[in-house]
Amino acid sequence: MRRTQLYLDNDIWKALHVRSRQQRTSISELVRQAVRDRYGSSPANRRQAMAALVGMWKDRADLPDATTYTRRLRKGKRLQRIAS
Repeated sequence: MRRTQLYLDNDIWKALHVRSRQQRTSISELVRQAVRDRYGSSPANRRQAMAALVGMWKDRADLPDATTYTRRLRKGKRLQRIAS
């Protein structure tokens, strides 16, 4: 575990303070749990999120097929702009 420091708005701190008393836990634990829920989800949740993305753009008529799109990128000046 690593130690970090952060600044909270007064209203957020007050809400966390009330919740920590209700749940008989620390504000730090509440923050860790919130971060875990938002950014450190389980492998099953990550798999579910990735599955939801599969085929998301399959019915888009405004996009060319992947091969055409890639060839167009390679022909353009984009790579030169990125490299410089």
